[in-house]
Amino acid sequence: MIDVRTLAALLVMALAALAASIEAQRAPVRRPAAAAPVAPTTEPAVFACPALLGEGVRTKRSFCDVLTDRDPAAGIIIALPPHTGPVTLTFDLHNRHTYSEELIKTNRAYRHYTVTIGVLTKDNTLLTRAVVQNEFRTAADLVDRVSGGAGPGGVKAVAPTGTESITVTIPATEQTVSILGEKLTVIRVDGTDNFSAPGRPIAIISNVMVQYRPAPPPAPARRPPAQRPPARR
Repeated sequence: MIDVRTLAALLVMALAALAASIEAQRAPVRRPAAAAPVAPTTEPAVFACPALLGEGVRTKRSFCDVLTDRDPAAGIIIALPPHTGPVTLTFDLHNRHTYSEELIKTNRAYRHYTVTIGVLTKDNTLLTRAVVQNEFRTAADLVDRVSGGAGPGGVKAVAPTGTESITVTIPATEQTVSILGEKLTVIRVDGTDNFSAPGRPIAIISNVMVQYRPAPPPAPARRPPAQRPPARR
């Protein structure tokens, strides 16, 4: 026969096991930690420039003319890399000046430029407008000279002047955007000119960059289940 002490010990052990089982059921279930978000990537944008002005002598930047038009296909097409979430596009917008040493010597070089451009989606939706405004008086007002011309030092007469840093947030669904010129106003000592006819270069962009979160790699394709050989009869 089991004595009272043995019975009590067995009862205590059973109660302890029951308590441990209840505590284990109450313990929170540990879930695997969520994957850390992918860090954003910033890199030079890939774009098609229909009117490339050339490379800067000092900055080594690539300068691209912005043409007036209403069709996004005729603009500067910027291809966005595969991405998750919105993309941030940045670039420097410049006015476009034709430099003349003769005008400077005769005090007729003054220009006051105001240019407006648009950044559009492929379906012609306007994302934003951007404006750059500045005055030109002397060569010190130029951002850079552009190589590949017939002028002194092998530079072109056309050069960027004034700089406005532009930032555009592009919706996640877009794969490309277009930059188009809208209008240019030039105030001279002897008058004012306005330009908006299609196909005219009215501004310059440089330093085009994109910041985005890379899209995850595609999931590997599932292999079809192996087919069993037919049973022998």
